[in-house]
Amino acid sequence: MMDNGGFCNDNYHSGSSDDELVDISDATEDFSEDVPPLDRDYSAGRCKPDWRPNNSPKLIDFLDDTVPGIGTYEDFNTIDWVREKSKDRDRHREITNKSKQSTVALLFSVSDAFSGWLLMLLIGLMSGALAGGIDISAHWMTDLKEGVCLNGFWFNHEHCCWASNETTFQERDKCPQWKTWAELMVGVNVGASAYVVNFFMYVCWALLFAFLAVSLVKTFAPYACGSGIPEIKTILSGFIIRGYLGKWTLIIKTITLVLAVSSGLSLGKEGPLVHVACCCANILCHFFTKYRRNEAKRREVLSAASAVGVSVAFGAPIGGVLFSLEEVSYYFPLKTLWRSFFAALVAAFTLRSINPFGNSRLVLFYVEFHTPWHLLELIPFVLLGIFGGLWGAFFIHANIAWCRLRKNTRLGHYPVLEVLVVALLTAVLAFPIEYTRMSSSELISELFNDCGLLDSSKLCDYTGNSGSSSGSVNTTAANGLGARPAGPGLYTAMWQLALALVFKMIITVATFGMKVPSGLFIPSMAVGAIAGRLLGVGMEQLAIHNHEREIFRGWCSPGADCITPGLYAMVGAAACLGGVTRMTVSLVVIMFELTGGLEYIVPLMAATMTSKWVADALGRESIYEAHIRLNGYPFLEAKEEFRHKTLATDVMRPRRSDPPLSVLTQSGMTVEEVERLIADTTYSGFPVVISEQSQRLVGFVLRRDLVISLENARRNQEGVVSMSSILFTECDPPMSPSAPPAVKLRSILDLSPFTVTVHTPMEIVVDIFRKLGLRQCLVIQNGRLLGIITKKDILKHMAQMANRDPDSILFN
Repeated sequence: MMDNGGFCNDNYHSGSSDDELVDISDATEDFSEDVPPLDRDYSAGRCKPDWRPNNSPKLIDFLDDTVPGIGTYEDFNTIDWVREKSKDRDRHREITNKSKQSTVALLFSVSDAFSGWLLMLLIGLMSGALAGGIDISAHWMTDLKEGVCLNGFWFNHEHCCWASNETTFQERDKCPQWKTWAELMVGVNVGASAYVVNFFMYVCWALLFAFLAVSLVKTFAPYACGSGIPEIKTILSGFIIRGYLGKWTLIIKTITLVLAVSSGLSLGKEGPLVHVACCCANILCHFFTKYRRNEAKRREVLSAASAVGVSVAFGAPIGGVLFSLEEVSYYFPLKTLWRSFFAALVAAFTLRSINPFGNSRLVLFYVEFHTPWHLLELIPFVLLGIFGGLWGAFFIHANIAWCRLRKNTRLGHYPVLEVLVVALLTAVLAFPIEYTRMSSSELISELFNDCGLLDSSKLCDYTGNSGSSSGSVNTTAANGLGARPAGPGLYTAMWQLALALVFKMIITVATFGMKVPSGLFIPSMAVGAIAGRLLGVGMEQLAIHNHEREIFRGWCSPGADCITPGLYAMVGAAACLGGVTRMTVSLVVIMFELTGGLEYIVPLMAATMTSKWVADALGRESIYEAHIRLNGYPFLEAKEEFRHKTLATDVMRPRRSDPPLSVLTQSGMTVEEVERLIADTTYSGFPVVISEQSQRLVGFVLRRDLVISLENARRNQEGVVSMSSILFTECDPPMSPSAPPAVKLRSILDLSPFTVTVHTPMEIVVDIFRKLGLRQCLVIQNGRLLGIITKKDILKHMAQMANRDPDSILFN
């Protein structure tokens, strides 16, 4: 069993009652039509169908009937993609052949073909409904830290003031129906006493929400913590983590995600929503036999569910499909692309119908920029890309170092205390500054905003030549460009944003990876948006005070606003998110879907590409790949190149100093000998050879299938004892009439295992494992079995070649 110390719960055991990722299937392989081995003739030169006398017990192949458990996988093991695809082809061929025989069979064939689209529809509806509920609940509970609505406690601040007739444009967030905690407790909203009461209530609510979140995760669903994307990537590559996508994980993650976001911790709900959508997909797969019994088919559905998660997180269905393709999926055929698109469309439509943001828009941060960007502005955009790359590299190294410290010290033994301490620090330090007190989504929306006549934000506090400050932008001043120098409110906002930038950069490092649901998209975007807004305001003031210079005269015409600080915030957000996740194409599409700023694709592309180049120069791994390696998950990264000149013989087992390879012979072994071999080893499977002397390869049998088969033979086949023979042959060898009946296991034997020679370059072997999704590959020379290479052997070899600890690969 894999040492799962890298998972969210160190004490988690596989005996959970949760819905499991691997459903116990009754599917079995049928190799009856395969070519028999070369030594099929025994005595008379031909196969004898029945050599026993009439009174001898019949030799039974007890696997003629399906046996529950055959063909399934144990926890913390990899699946065999080739076998799963072969099973699906056989199933589809059988359904097609039967459809020509009767109308009922034809209808079943049609329903089988339509079941994939029906499943996508259900996933989209379920994920969209859950995301809408999470958005509404998180908004309400975030506002609950500051006050309560007298018209109904279930209204958040914005909804409470919608129905008020006393709301003004200048103070649209103030209405008599909304009361702060200070107004309710001490009767005033200004002064030292009001500040202390509001501060105290803010911290108390934050601690309460954080405590509930971590307690629920620890008690009911240990797998509900974290982002979930590293584990989703590993599962999609063919790894089994039972319970990770089960019903309890879904329920607890949905509830604790709302609590964690509402607590004010520096985290987002976007990454965990991918996990939530995949949980929905896995649970719904149990209602469709085609997906319940085939792990490869189920992973196609989970790839589509990943697209759904991003679609409902950002309101970006196209970006979600590209995110699944670029970032998380391991196997993404064209059929999955179409179904992902359909599922993301349904999810986005469902979310739009719920209208959680109350603005009749699907996008999270809608912007209306009217000023075109100039070619020279590519220079500050590239600078933002450099900042994003540096921030991404710093964050990954710092966060992994902190997570490794948590994992290897006593700090990891106190997850509740850690969350409470971080929540307390976050609340205490965030409350005094306006831009850290508000939620990250509100902050990003504020920073993306382009100042208009009705904006009362301090970011829009500009003053005219007369020196009188104004709460709005005086765009009608006679001298145009002179109408937008910074006012005192903007200067205050700038130093507050600078403090908020430092605060967000430090606190996010400690927050990501704690035992609560924590996404990274929004915190990374917040860091970039703050940096971008600061640079944008600086560029704007530079253009205003130097508009006579040649560099600005060509594109800063009088009477026009030539710099849009909100655009810089948007580009900075994309750059920092790209530096952390190393996304490119999908990130640009998500950003223009997220904001509606379609005409700013080129600045986004320039910043995102620069960010990736800079971050890759400082470290090749994204945050998700770094966490995969930290936790020891068996993931073969498709982007990583294998440049070392080694051969299959350098990696295969057994080594020269190791004992011989454990094998089974196709005949001649007894039940007792096979059971002893199983008890003395922990291997996932055994090669089957003709004999110990020849070592010529016949096939490969999985340990799990062998164990289940022997248990069923002892239970169901009459006369089977420890001395009964085990046969992997098609023909029956001559045996004594008094011998106990043999157990035929040819139907669980894989007669076409993948093989390579000892001289095959390892770069070819690695490509075979990546592209075919193999669990193991046998090494032969002139038909004789010499060794075996497993996925774990390849990962250990690659770690060793990269000067990393090969024992960090922890899976079974």
